[in-house]
Amino acid sequence: MITAIVMIDAEVDQIPEVADAVAGVSSVRQVYSVTGDVDLIALVTVPQHEDLAQVIPGNIAKVPGVKNVKTYLAFQEFSKADLEAAFDIGLD
Repeated sequence: MITAIVMIDAEVDQIPEVADAVAGVSSVRQVYSVTGDVDLIALVTVPQHEDLAQVIPGNIAKVPGVKNVKTYLAFQEFSKADLEAAFDIGLD
């Protein structure tokens, strides 16, 4: 699976509506309202890179109230469980 992190700038008075609409887009796993340079961050997972074209510019960017999107592709996933297992040397 391909994971993309999509940073979304939205019209200030439409942030909750934009978040709701983006959360309803197929392949969007989570949407977060955040502090910082963007208003929302969406996590998208798709089977192939080509599918990103339909999801991000084809759907997310067209949601009313979306001003701009920036997309970052994930190379590798790390979770706390994975890191703990990597450093576990078997001592109890």
